[in-house]
Amino acid sequence: MAVRLEARLMAMVAAMILLPVAVVLGGTPAAADARVDNPYAAAERYVDPWWSASAAAEPGGAAVAGQPTGVWLDRVSLIEGTASSPGLRAHLNEAVVQDAFGSAPLTIQIVLDDLPDRNCTHLVSNGDFSVTSDGLNRYRSEYVDPIAEILADPAYQRLRIVAIVEPDFLPGLLLPAATSRCSAVQASGAYPAAVRHAVTRLHAIPNVYVYLDASGHGVVGHPDNFGRAADLLASIAGASGGGPAPVEGFTVNVAGYGALVEPYYNTHMGLPVKSSRWVAGNDYVDELSFAQAFRQRLIAAGFGSGIGMVIDTSRSGWGGPYRPVRTSTSGDVNRFVDESRTDRRHSVGNWCNQAGAGLGARPTAIPAAGVDAYAWIKPPGVSDGSSVNVTSPDGLRPDPMCDPTYAQAGVPSGALPYAPEAGQWFGQQFRELLANAYPPL
Repeated sequence: MAVRLEARLMAMVAAMILLPVAVVLGGTPAAADARVDNPYAAAERYVDPWWSASAAAEPGGAAVAGQPTGVWLDRVSLIEGTASSPGLRAHLNEAVVQDAFGSAPLTIQIVLDDLPDRNCTHLVSNGDFSVTSDGLNRYRSEYVDPIAEILADPAYQRLRIVAIVEPDFLPGLLLPAATSRCSAVQASGAYPAAVRHAVTRLHAIPNVYVYLDASGHGVVGHPDNFGRAADLLASIAGASGGGPAPVEGFTVNVAGYGALVEPYYNTHMGLPVKSSRWVAGNDYVDELSFAQAFRQRLIAAGFGSGIGMVIDTSRSGWGGPYRPVRTSTSGDVNRFVDESRTDRRHSVGNWCNQAGAGLGARPTAIPAAGVDAYAWIKPPGVSDGSSVNVTSPDGLRPDPMCDPTYAQAGVPSGALPYAPEAGQWFGQQFRELLANAYPPL
């Protein structure tokens, strides 16, 4: 059903997206608005009609099918689009149409996710480029520059375009090189150079708002990484003395499952919570407390006081029947934490199609101090990777962490079975996210 609806919708839109936007709307593009402090505030948000059709076709999915989600460009081919996935211009043209029917400016979220040896800490690192094959220069010329040229088209100057740059690149620089890919990445300096090119190139476009990714509490919240990460981001973005930097802010928990708020425990309790197996020395146990504290550390590193954080809450709900309703009374620290935490993963490092997860806080602007927005950057129901170890026709290999039978150092992956390839619609996961939504739908 989802496939039929999606195909029908794409056919309806296909004729329109091939035309110049001015022709579609019957005039010349409107003048650009002045740059604002927070692109999410007082704005409508782009609803991806292709994702929306798949969501609406699932039982109960209509309740969230109108929510805004991010547009992911995790392969060069997705810039122009493929037979099954619309390209960047198709989304931007549709955003212009949606903008014409609204009374407020429209914000569209574009995710750049194709670094050389992307996600090098993962067991499998799929991407278009490698640092050993001129990946840095190819990333600049074949990926970032074509995206920037499209975004700079005057036809889109009325849109507020949020560019989210390279989700979860920091672990590859902060953590010990656990793979040969990370060793090559760290030795080459490719990640900082690539990200620096992306943020400066995109920020030069007046209506593009750059949010550089800051990973999440699971990695950056550790005392050994907290300050190092802030200083590294300041170095990459050229921040110094609180002066202008080519970023509006930072994203956390992008495509992640970290709980937004843990209401029943924290690291300041009387029990030695930080020594538990789950917390493992981390100073933070949820994304909101981490984001707010890390923002202050980023300002101390040289960023201006106007920077804002965006938290991806698309899969951070952890509701449903297994959600705790009170603080544990156990005197054993491990049992205390396990009975108190809402995040039900086996490990904070588990990232693929996690069983038991739910939709999190709905997208909203300025939900908390220092936070520009809660956003659904990862479209709910889009697979993180295939649960079966079979190489796809286009050469993508699935990561073992997506296999529900896999365990790393004795810790189960927690992944759902029957998952399709990364980027494909995963109806079973979407239905589980609906059932476990928190706040409930």
